[in-house]
Amino acid sequence: MNRPALLTAPLLLFLLVTFVAPIGAFLWRGVTDSEVAPVLPRTVVALASWTGEAAPDEPAFAALVADLREARARDRDTGVGSIPRAAARLNADKPGFRGLLPMTARRVEVPFEGSARDAVLAISEEWRDPESWGAIRRAGGPLSSFHLLTALDLRQDAAGSIGAVPDDQAVFRAVLLRSLWISLMVTAVCLLLGWPIAWLIATTKGLPATLLLAAVMLPFWISLIVRTAAWMVLLQREGVVNAALGAMGVPGAPLPLMMNRFAVVLAMVHILLPFMVLPLVAAFRGLDPRLPRAAASLGAAPWRVFLRVTLPLCLPGIGAGCILVFIQALGFYVTPALLGGPNDQMLAWFVGFYATRSVNWGLAAALSVMLLAAVGLCVALYGRLAGFRRPGAA
Repeated sequence: MNRPALLTAPLLLFLLVTFVAPIGAFLWRGVTDSEVAPVLPRTVVALASWTGEAAPDEPAFAALVADLREARARDRDTGVGSIPRAAARLNADKPGFRGLLPMTARRVEVPFEGSARDAVLAISEEWRDPESWGAIRRAGGPLSSFHLLTALDLRQDAAGSIGAVPDDQAVFRAVLLRSLWISLMVTAVCLLLGWPIAWLIATTKGLPATLLLAAVMLPFWISLIVRTAAWMVLLQREGVVNAALGAMGVPGAPLPLMMNRFAVVLAMVHILLPFMVLPLVAAFRGLDPRLPRAAASLGAAPWRVFLRVTLPLCLPGIGAGCILVFIQALGFYVTPALLGGPNDQMLAWFVGFYATRSVNWGLAAALSVMLLAAVGLCVALYGRLAGFRRPGAA
């Protein structure tokens, strides 16, 4: 191994241990199921060849009874509630399992005569529904598409067919589209505001250019949460902006400036604007000023000079700034959570909700996979349009 590789090996190992491995382990939860199979191993095996068209035969019911009796005894000995955890996972697929599975486990402990099917159906008619057994088979693991399908507002029935969830249960595709739309709006506004600022910095010389660049870099010195909190102070109903509007006699003051899309976009633009300005400054400084002058001297109108000369030469800087702003905006969490209303929360908020509040790590990981796929698609599109070239390539 050569010396450069040895020098970079500690850094690569550090990134692998502290960054890649934890994220990979979290994302892996989106495609695995491990709560139900340890509790109902015989039942999962008995359902492997089940058609899903009707309730299974006697062997599946007998396997369910044996599994629940064994799990109850194990939970008493170890003090670990494996049955409630399995019930919570199944309840996410088919509501009602949170009470159905523990109740069945308690009642099948009592010895009974006759078939297991009759005994289980006497406990609850829910076991006659094929979807109850389909939920167990779908959660059998070790790999599962349940969380990924849920993140796409899809579900799989007992027979294995995949279809859309009812409209009143569809959430995540609308949230993804909302996140993409907000990110596009923020990117467009940053480009419109960042272009003249970057042009002014690139064409100014000496101390003024340094001061302008320092003003753009100033937000990096302040925490994102502090900047978001500052916007809360400015935009709230009794805040600085509404106080000024009231003093000026603006009709309708105080205005609803917070808990809406306007506040979210405004604060995100303020936070992400430097990421648009800096690539544009680099692109403008690399632009040969003789080329626009040459086009103008040949009779081209100013708008034609901009469209045919300036804009094409600055496209790499525009693309870099747009991809930086868009990707970061797509993963915003704090700013929409503090300044936005219920209809302004982005996909990252739902990842945090399912990871910390409802402790549904599988769905949180699946939503993260969807967010990562959206980012990867954007990067691939940028690479297709702007082109990733090797150093020295033509």
